[in-house]
Amino acid sequence: MMHPNRTYLLKLKEKRKVIANSLNILKARRQALVVEFLTSARPFLEKRKKIMSLYWQARQYLAVSRGLEGEPSISALAAVNRHDPGVEIEEKNVLGAKYRGAKILEPIRRSATERQYDFGPTTPLLEETFSLFEQVVEEMLEVAGHESKLKNLGEAIRKTSRKFRVLEERILPEMAGRIHMVSQYIGEREREDYFRLKRFKDRRQRDKNAKGPRP
Repeated sequence: MMHPNRTYLLKLKEKRKVIANSLNILKARRQALVVEFLTSARPFLEKRKKIMSLYWQARQYLAVSRGLEGEPSISALAAVNRHDPGVEIEEKNVLGAKYRGAKILEPIRRSATERQYDFGPTTPLLEETFSLFEQVVEEMLEVAGHESKLKNLGEAIRKTSRKFRVLEERILPEMAGRIHMVSQYIGEREREDYFRLKRFKDRRQRDKNAKGPRP
């Protein structure tokens, strides 16, 4: 319910000031999120490009190794060489945007001496193939955190922009309209009160003059 008086008008103006300050805060937050998004996007794209290159090279090496070693031999070595390094999912936060990152508990890439088989019969090419695939897995787990970060930053930018538009395009204009309407109402009422008081004074003066001076 609207109460068109000066107290109500002051409250509206104070509320408009709060909304304007909120707009400035949202604008600054959105700008910071965009900067963080663009800063994080470059290493993410570089990592993806690196993974694609490593994976292509690993597949080429694997194809050659299959021709040299034979599929049964490689499958047997792969079965023996199973390794679970352990992965821990970490909750992270950047500028209020939460995301998840993968923390590798043990190194995925291993040297030939760390593998669980006699590497004497294998070839250097096959060892390099194993190493490349391990590197691909390691890089993919790392890039997964970047992808989660970018996704949640993008969502935070979208939500912040939506709030900013609602305040800027709907709430603030509505508030300005109400202030203008209340100001007009108060102004008209004050003018009416002024003219009513003026007429009252004029009437009193006319009545006084009509009675004339006392004898």
